[in-house]
This record gives sequence, C-alpha cells and structure tokens, in this order.
Amino acid sequence: MTAEQNKAELTRWTIHDERVVDDTRRLRLSIASVELPDGTQFEQYVLRIPQAAMVVVIDDQDRVLMMWRHRFIIDSWVWELPGGYVDPGEDPAATAAREVEEETGWRPRNVRELVSFQPMVGSADAENLLFVANGADYIGEPEDVNEAERIAWIPLASVPERIARGEIVGAASLVGLLQVIASRGTG
Repeated sequence: MTAEQNKAELTRWTIHDERVVDDTRRLRLSIASVELPDGTQFEQYVLRIPQAAMVVVIDDQDRVLMMWRHRFIIDSWVWELPGGYVDPGEDPAATAAREVEEETGWRPRNVRELVSFQPMVGSADAENLLFVANGADYIGEPEDVNEAERIAWIPLASVPERIARGEIVGAASLVGLLQVIASRGTG
C-alpha cells in the first residue's frame, strides 16, 4: 500500500451495522451505525435507489428535447430531460431510449454515453447514467400521459437563463445539459 493509500484508509468510516427500514421496488431505506476515524459514532440514514438513465436529445437546430412537469415534492413546475429507472437486466442505453419514446413520443437516434454521476453521495446511492442523442424521429403522442404537461424543443442557448430562473433544477437535467454545453463551448 502506498503512503497516499494508507493516508486515505485513515479517513475511511467504519460501518458497524446497517438495518433496513423500508425496501420497495424503487428504494431501500436503511439506518447505518457508523464510526468516524476519531472514534465518533452515530447513525445515518442511507437511501439506495435503482440506476436511472436519461437522455439529452439535441436536434440539428441546437435545441434540446425537454418535458415541462410538476414535481409535487418541491411543489414546482420544472423542465426535465426524459428518462427513468433501469429495469433489472436491461441495458441502460436501451432504457434511456425507451423512456424518451414513452414520455415524449420521439425516438432518439445515435444514443451514446455522456456521463455517470451520483447526486447525493453523502446519504444516497442513486447512480444516474446520462446519454446524448443527435436527433430524434417523431413516432406519435407519448404513451405515458402522466409524465409531462408539455413536451418542447428548448434552445440549448436558453438553458443557462432557465437554470437561473429556477426552471431547471433536477440534478440529472443540470448535469446533462451543462456537460453538453461545456463540450460544445455554448452558453
């Protein structure tokens, strides 16, 4: 073990126990008994959520496909990227493409990996897999009528302003859109 690795091990938390509070198809909530390197012990809630996959679909006019929806937990209307949970055994890219079709009525083309991230590493394991697609073909009305009030192609250049106004607040949408903007030098 290198000195750097040894130093890192000195700051590793010790998990003494983890007991399940609730376990459903969409989350597992537990309480972990942990100990810090200095000996401090406490309990911490831990949330484990299945992988989710979202897509930043960009058209040839530099617009992004988004959904305007109400999020009751924060009681706000927001723009979000289409996406959903990865089913067991399902390829995440296939999940992402399927979710775009079901939620928007558009079939994305050339879906490829963009970035993976964890939005709340201090208390949750909730991996988000983001993909990007260049273009989409309209296949009809969305199958899932409960997902969005409206579907729209939003100019990518308007994203920073929409973020500033609080219209785009979800971690996955923020990360995906800002990653695309950074890679293009737009904004």
